[in-house]
Amino acid sequence: MMYIISTIDLFYPQKLFFSILGYRIVNPGNVLENSSRYRVYGYIKTKPGAYISEIVEQIGLDRETVKYHIKTLKAKKKIEAYKDGGKTRYFENLLIYNEDEKKVISTLQNLTNKRIISGIMSENCNTNVALAREMGVSRPTVSWYIKNLREVGLIIEIKEGKKVIYRINPEYKLLIDKYIDTFTENTELQPLAVTT
Repeated sequence: MMYIISTIDLFYPQKLFFSILGYRIVNPGNVLENSSRYRVYGYIKTKPGAYISEIVEQIGLDRETVKYHIKTLKAKKKIEAYKDGGKTRYFENLLIYNEDEKKVISTLQNLTNKRIISGIMSENCNTNVALAREMGVSRPTVSWYIKNLREVGLIIEIKEGKKVIYRINPEYKLLIDKYIDTFTENTELQPLAVTT
């Protein structure tokens, strides 16, 4: 048996070289066997749309270690990156989330966006003045967030006389309804089964 295994290893000299040095080649079958990488993956799985700073803060690993494990998880197709403005967010890579879902989830990760969208959905706060009053922020602050939400397509403006009324874009309404209450500030990690 050992003779056969050593013969097979001759076909993969890098595998033999690294195993002699005590290193292991990471492949899709063993990528989650590293406990730190498993924690990074677990956080991304339970908190889709997470970004590096958040992962560092929540799981207690240093930034370079998290970046290394994210790079490995991406290379082994366990996670995928999604660009959200200036942030790169990470999602489990099992075709669980389509592009529209990634957009909605990423937008709802921001508490102010979430509060504005909730206000608009309730129809009690669907103008700039009402949103500013409800949230206790200035009208220019609300305008800045509204502009961003319009640019990503989640809300639309309707002019009624001199007033501008905000509405949820019907294309995203079902997704917003689905995800608005799903992700809270302190999502607890759920135990994951190691898949090989």
